[in-house]
Amino acid sequence: MGPIQGARVRRFGFALPACPESVGHARHLTADRLTAWGLGEDVGDTAALVVSELVTNAVIHTGSDRVRCELADGDGRLRISVRDEGIGPQGPRLRRSAETEGEHGRGLLLVDALCDTWGSQENGPGSGSGRTVWAVLPHAVLPHSELPQAGLPHAEPPCPGPGASSCPSDVPGSVPG
Repeated sequence: MGPIQGARVRRFGFALPACPESVGHARHLTADRLTAWGLGEDVGDTAALVVSELVTNAVIHTGSDRVRCELADGDGRLRISVRDEGIGPQGPRLRRSAETEGEHGRGLLLVDALCDTWGSQENGPGSGSGRTVWAVLPHAVLPHSELPQAGLPHAEPPCPGPGASSCPSDVPGSVPG
């Protein structure tokens, strides 16, 4: 997905320890930010579910110490990306019905059903190892006069971990491809 031309892009990013407790914290950070941006409860709930699934996969299936999440909203599209530090033997893949009868394995099916598109890419040289998994969620565009301008306070990570941080930012720019 290329840059959004002529649109103001709001961004929010955070990094959390790659531990199970971080999944719920990522979900809450996402829902709170989208509420502050005025995107509505339906978009917030759906995005929180997508973030939850992507962060869960990063925690369970990679050897990461931390996961990073970024929300980028512009031009009626919310791009959600989760970056891990390790790569499993395969990239993310959809599992069909015979493979999803157990407790696990349905996360990417949900992401695929809820989002316009999703994908993954290995992080390039110079940006460390790992993979970024992204998804694009469409939503109604509010008139500029109705967009909330206030930000949220700095968020703290849910469980101790070396170098865990949150770094919110609302900046004009473009959504990376």
